Amino acid sequence: MIMPRLRKMLAPLLLSLLLLVTSCASEPPSRFEQAQQESSQQRSGQAVTKDATQGAKFNQFFPSAGNGYERVYTQEKKGFAEAKLKKDGQDVAMLSISDTASTPDVAAKYQQSSQQIAGYPARTIGKNQTAVLVANRYQVKVQSRDAAFTASDRETWLQKFNLNGLARVK
Repeated sequence: MIMPRLRKMLAPLLLSLLLLVTSCASEPPSRFEQAQQESSQQRSGQAVTKDATQGAKFNQFFPSAGNGYERVYTQEKKGFAEAKLKKDGQDVAMLSISDTASTPDVAAKYQQSSQQIAGYPARTIGKNQTAVLVANRYQVKVQSRDAAFTASDRETWLQKFNLNGLARVK
């Protein structure tokens, strides 16, 4: 008599235990969650170094708008800030400042430069870009977006940046 009674009590108890164990088991992460976890934990190979300057800090060094030109900030992230230069509603150039702490090979390209703008080593990149290296760290670049915006215009706008102020950023 005790055996059938024990079986009747044991069956619901085991069933409850089984439900408890399976409901508390955690689901393995999806492949996307797993990739996110791995990339978040990975330190080597990241695009921006930990000591790169915040992009928001660069905005104060951009040239002011005026004389028919409008400056529109388009991107700001760690190590980089960018603004469009517009005239009569048209994009004529892109202005940018980037921290080369993450890309020392970029800074190295200025070592052999014989060109200077505002006392800083400069270089022409392709047909549409002119850049200077400030304090051996910050690349300030002007890229033409309109054929009427010439190399001379790019040099003029590079000189309008507060390069000496940027040189003091730590």
